[in-house]
Amino acid sequence: MTPSIEEILGHPFASPGLLREALTHRSAATHRRGRPAAGSNERLEFVGDRVLGLLMAAWLVERYPAEQEGELGRRLAHLVSQPVLAGVAEAIGLAAALAVSPGEARAGVKKRATVLADALEAVLGALFLDGGLMPAKAFVRRAWLGAIEAQTTPPKDPKTCLQEWALARGFDLPTYTVVSRSGPPHAPAFTISVDAGGQSGTGSAGSKRAAEQIAAEELLRLLAK
Repeated sequence: MTPSIEEILGHPFASPGLLREALTHRSAATHRRGRPAAGSNERLEFVGDRVLGLLMAAWLVERYPAEQEGELGRRLAHLVSQPVLAGVAEAIGLAAALAVSPGEARAGVKKRATVLADALEAVLGALFLDGGLMPAKAFVRRAWLGAIEAQTTPPKDPKTCLQEWALARGFDLPTYTVVSRSGPPHAPAFTISVDAGGQSGTGSAGSKRAAEQIAAEELLRLLAK
């Protein structure tokens, strides 16, 4: 029997409405003219992002007592990145519990890394608001254990890796271009492309910097092939 999201999180919700909200994509929420969707998981995503950053920073400081801010920062940036979050979301089966509109479901929105990562942050936000830091901490340390153990050394960020790749081969430095910007001011979405070595990658995120990192990571994967 497939475990419920509550069982996976290890926390029975006193306010189940929080969990329902966390699992509601904006396409399945109520829309009002000129206003953001009511009841979607965007507000809880905002909370969960901060909770994850705090818990992960504390874990890294505890786990790597000899490392300094720069090394810890690179570890943190990787562990809270969209690809890692999407991987954790897939591993716990979050997509199956996510409510989206029928049209978006047919379009495969539940498979998108951005949607999965946002939903995971929202679930973490709901977990914190319902139970506090302890259940949130316990879940993060279970769900991210594989990712943190895979970091044998502090990783370089994808933009730095891509720049080093280009310079080592005599190419021009990578160029980043904003393809589109959408969403309301409080929750923008950027799509950015990067070109290097005659190939390109794209990335989407809630900030230009994050979208650039995702684009660089995608291009590095293409170049590795």
